[in-house]
Amino acid sequence: MADKSEKMKARLPRGLVDRGAEDIRAVEKMMATIRSVYELYGFEPVDQPLIEYTDALGKFLPDQDRPNEGVFSFQDDDDQWLSLRYDLTAPMARFVAENFERLPKPYRSYRSGWVFRNEKPGPGRFRQFMQFDADTVGTPGVAADAEMAMMMADVMEALGIKRGDYVIRVNNRKVLDGVLEAIGLGGDENAGRRLTVLRAIDKLDKLGVEGVRLLLGAGRKDESGDFTKGAGLDEDQQTFVLSATAQAFELSETSPVGTRDLSDMAVTDDGRLFYDNIVGAKISWSVARNETGKAGAQELLEIATLCEAAGYGSKRIKIDPAVVRGLEYYTGPVYEAELLAEIPNEEGKIVRFGSVGGGGRYDGLVSRFRGEPVPATGFSIGVSRLMTALKNLGKLDTSDVIAPVVVLTMDKDTESLGRYQKMVAELRAAGIRSEMYLGGAGMKAQLKYADRRGSPVAIIQGGDERAKGEVQIKDLIEGARMSAEIADNAEWRAARPAQVTVAESELVGEVRKILAAQAEERARGK
Repeated sequence: MADKSEKMKARLPRGLVDRGAEDIRAVEKMMATIRSVYELYGFEPVDQPLIEYTDALGKFLPDQDRPNEGVFSFQDDDDQWLSLRYDLTAPMARFVAENFERLPKPYRSYRSGWVFRNEKPGPGRFRQFMQFDADTVGTPGVAADAEMAMMMADVMEALGIKRGDYVIRVNNRKVLDGVLEAIGLGGDENAGRRLTVLRAIDKLDKLGVEGVRLLLGAGRKDESGDFTKGAGLDEDQQTFVLSATAQAFELSETSPVGTRDLSDMAVTDDGRLFYDNIVGAKISWSVARNETGKAGAQELLEIATLCEAAGYGSKRIKIDPAVVRGLEYYTGPVYEAELLAEIPNEEGKIVRFGSVGGGGRYDGLVSRFRGEPVPATGFSIGVSRLMTALKNLGKLDTSDVIAPVVVLTMDKDTESLGRYQKMVAELRAAGIRSEMYLGGAGMKAQLKYADRRGSPVAIIQGGDERAKGEVQIKDLIEGARMSAEIADNAEWRAARPAQVTVAESELVGEVRKILAAQAEERARGK
């Protein structure tokens, strides 16, 4: 007898999750919709391995000082460092560089898969999660970036998210770089402070202007008492950063462009007025103090013009100077898909989900393999996060997946099992999802198993039925409903609810009839 003290404890590593059938089906349904939009835009599927040489990820890791910092890494038998991929973009860049001569340019592709982060897990932060990316490599102009933003908008609507419940926010890292240069934070020596400033700007939607001002200055203490050290900017620097990001497009008496034509405005759900994208890009240009910022603002103006021409106005795609993407490889336009609707989370609390995907231009990522300019842009959807939001919005109903019909095994001899297996084969041949019970329990436990599986129908054939060439068919859905309405056992025996006996030859037809009736009841909302 095994020593129970030596048994292994079953435990899931922190930051990882097990996925059940419902989540898997919901993801597959969502990704099929996303894939259809990508294909509509002319993108082709491709896939890369989960493992890359660590130096292929290189300086684009969160922390490049140690191979295991930010990513999961190990050495192979040649002492080469390998890493689980951190995202899908760096492996794609390696693939394009390695196959550059044979690929069409521009190269338009999409891919999905798991990515891994060697970071401390926490609420909403996982060590393994799925992304779904689309990228265009070889197009230097921002028309490719405008198309990415439009495709993101089309994905949201294809998934059933109506206009007004989402927005694609667009900015340009050149504008942000220009702001940082203007306050004296240019150069490699200020890389750390620049990152602190960008992280502060990225919290505008959560902390508001005054909360971000604290992070731009000495620092901020949150409600728990934890203190976050700030960027150490003086008051004038703080004011300039905030005026160029948080307040640049909001209508006020001191706005740089003095228009009051409401056709140039976009109204948010809370009633505030903002300039539309074209006027807003001109504002961004007017507040820029250097060529870097002006170049970025000019690109935003081009994106706004292209989106407007295609019918994507500022309520769908909105130029927003507060958009910051965290990865260092972005070199131009950046964008985020944000859900605006208030949605119940898994605990039933009403929350605003915020960003469910994003991306931008990364002209240096493929170039470092080639030693020549290779422009590229793309975006990534956070699959799990978007799926959760869609499920809670009621946009990913998987109730149309019917559990299998269960053929009970009343007798365990080989001949009887063969007859049961023949029934299952006939049902499957008719396209009816079904299984033969393979456990060792009796009838009561088998019916309990079918109930736990959510099976719509159970098939029973004992010795008496077999002698007559018959089978009993139990409509488990109707039986459960009727049993709740029957008062006592005598009435139950008299009613024999939702159970019929038919000839073996009529098995498939009768099961089809029951499943059709159940489908009709579901459609009526019973």
